[in-house]
Amino acid sequence: MQYGVIEIEDMYFHAYHGHFEEEQVVGNNFIVYAHIETDCLAASKSDELDDALNYLKAYELIQEEMQIPSKLLEHVTGRILDRLYGEFGDQIKKVKIKVSKLNPPMGGQIGSVSVTQER
Repeated sequence: MQYGVIEIEDMYFHAYHGHFEEEQVVGNNFIVYAHIETDCLAASKSDELDDALNYLKAYELIQEEMQIPSKLLEHVTGRILDRLYGEFGDQIKKVKIKVSKLNPPMGGQIGSVSVTQER
C-alpha cells in the first residue's frame, strides 16, 4: 500500500442549511473541504483513472448532498461521509469533511462557522 491524500478544497455552494426558517428559505453560502486518505499505489504505477479514487465523482456526491436541506451542519457532514464511504468504501482509509457556513446569522459579525467530522 502507498497511502496518499486527495484534498478537494474551496468547494463553494449556495444551499439551504440552518436551524432558522429564513435560512431554509433564503439559503446561505458554504465552503466545503474534503481530505480523503486512499491507497495510491496502483494509480501511481498505471496512470489509469480506473486504479484511482475518482475525485470528480467524489465532488459530485458532495454537491448532491449539499443540495439536500438540513437543520444542522453535523447532519450535512455526516451524510457526506456516508455517501463517500458508500461509493468508495474499500478505497478509503480515512475521510475528513469540513463544512463552513459563511456569514452565519448569529447576531454579530462572524466570517464563518464550521463543523468538521472524520471517520
